[in-house]
Amino acid sequence: MTEADLEQVMRIERAAYPYPWSMGNFRDCLQAGYSCWVAELDGELMAYSVLVAAAGEGHVLNCCVSPAWQGLGYGRMLMDQLIDTARGHGVDSIYLEVRPSNLAALHLYQKLGFEGIALRRGYYPADHGREDALVMRLKL
Repeated sequence: MTEADLEQVMRIERAAYPYPWSMGNFRDCLQAGYSCWVAELDGELMAYSVLVAAAGEGHVLNCCVSPAWQGLGYGRMLMDQLIDTARGHGVDSIYLEVRPSNLAALHLYQKLGFEGIALRRGYYPADHGREDALVMRLKL
């Protein structure tokens, strides 16, 4: 991912999430040197991800496939890339948070070997208050 990708990233982010990240969130990740990836097909950006790795741990901050491309294996491809990248950084475990209501993501993470380890109460904004986040970990 580069600064030039951010307009397309934001279009996907807004289409995929009721409470999207801001452009500033993505810019901050790029400027901090986080591992930021995009997937493109014929010049069309269709997915992106953000991973931070430090002190032997990785944290998936964002992993999103455009709604038009969901269900075709691109989420798995992005997660495989993040896992390989984390290994390259000497990471022992990868963590992420997921909404329990996001069944497709939850199923993917479980297939990849992530296990639920904790619950963060009221972590995400929701239409009627807040939604919990399931914290998941993959030991590498």
